Amino acid sequence: MDITNPPLDTLENITYDEMKVGDSAVLSRTVRREDIQLFAVVSGDVNPSHLDDQYARESQFGEVTAHGMLSGAMISALLGNQFPGPGTVYVGQNLRFKALVHIGDTLTVKLTCAEKIAGKKHLIIACTVTNQDGVLVVEGEAVVAAPTTKIRRSRATLPEVTVTDQQRRYDELLAQSEGLPAIKVAVAHPCDAESLKGALQAMHEGLIIPYLIGPEAKIRKAAEQIGEDLKDCRIIDTEHSVESAERAVALAKTGEVDALMKGSLHTDELMSQVVNKVTGIRTARRISHVFVADVPRYPRTLLITDAAINIQPELADMVDIVQNAIDVAHAINIARPRVALLSAVETINPKIPSTLVAAALCKMAERGQIKGGILDGPLAFDNAVSPFAARTKGITSEVAGCADILVVPDLESGNMLAKQLEYLAGALLAGVVVGARVPIVLTSRADRAEARAASCAVVKRLVAHRLAAASL
Repeated sequence: MDITNPPLDTLENITYDEMKVGDSAVLSRTVRREDIQLFAVVSGDVNPSHLDDQYARESQFGEVTAHGMLSGAMISALLGNQFPGPGTVYVGQNLRFKALVHIGDTLTVKLTCAEKIAGKKHLIIACTVTNQDGVLVVEGEAVVAAPTTKIRRSRATLPEVTVTDQQRRYDELLAQSEGLPAIKVAVAHPCDAESLKGALQAMHEGLIIPYLIGPEAKIRKAAEQIGEDLKDCRIIDTEHSVESAERAVALAKTGEVDALMKGSLHTDELMSQVVNKVTGIRTARRISHVFVADVPRYPRTLLITDAAINIQPELADMVDIVQNAIDVAHAINIARPRVALLSAVETINPKIPSTLVAAALCKMAERGQIKGGILDGPLAFDNAVSPFAARTKGITSEVAGCADILVVPDLESGNMLAKQLEYLAGALLAGVVVGARVPIVLTSRADRAEARAASCAVVKRLVAHRLAAASL
């Protein structure tokens, strides 16, 4: 009897009397990073060899390795599910570990009945685990009390588990801007610990060269709170937040800095200076905000606009809002972004203005008034992000179910959507303002330093993208 990865909708055992010496079963599985993380959570084994990329690179192994007992768990799974299956009781296990297991390795467990012990109804099972190259990873023997009665049961439905590794997602976002030179950023009024920490964290990550603009005494006090001495930072002393915003925008206007960053002042204080008709840095393009979101359960980077600047944009405003978001997508290597124009429904309804705006924007894109993306709408949120929902409603579209950009009808809906993704779905959000002469890091005053540094990573890529486009 040989069993190789059978379907497991129903579990059926092999009794002691049915089992023959030489019978075998095989189970294969590819090791993912999430498997290692989940094993660490369940076992409590947080050895950095398994979880810390930097530590692993500097160790004798050179890269993260799986726990040895992850292979042992696969042996246990095959014993309990199939060979002999339900009713099996572990008596003993002897394992010898022969080779390391890395992320991406495909492991094949083979169990073979080596001996039957009639008096105790025990089985001695020879165990081997090999990788995709045929290299022996683990070998050993298991002793089990075999089931003596036939058992057939429906497979239990396991709870759905999502691994949310925000630190790794943050590191991956930063890694996308590696190799680009640090950009000069005027940080307006970083007078509390978190806003200053975000700017300094971005500096330490090699993302920015900060110009700290604000009351120097307050900035230094905030630095003391987070254990920083500011010896490598330029500080421009001001009396209050309005002057901080004025000085920051002036530096951008003269080209002394590449970008702006909001500190602990209110958004309106900074943006009023940005859009000032005389001293500001506005362009012919409407200024808008874009969230760049890494959502754990969504398979691609998701852009959301506008959730922070334009309260109730009209059609002409929406043209620029959409084009700004497409430009951001291009800067982060989404070559042909799929743009979903959100509403409450997926059909045009004259009583719902956002459906009319969506239809107009799609026609404008067809005629080249919006460039560089694929537009569709109106689409309800579920139709935009869920292939199942789109199929169920009979929507055939390049955008439905796989949107890269979500365009919301107004600030209220956008702000609530972004915050829900952040606080209920564990999304990592980076926030940027585009449409001005320079990009602006704009996050909530409640955001942590990591969100601010992540936003700097996005802005760094925006600056590099603009410079590359200007040189063509």
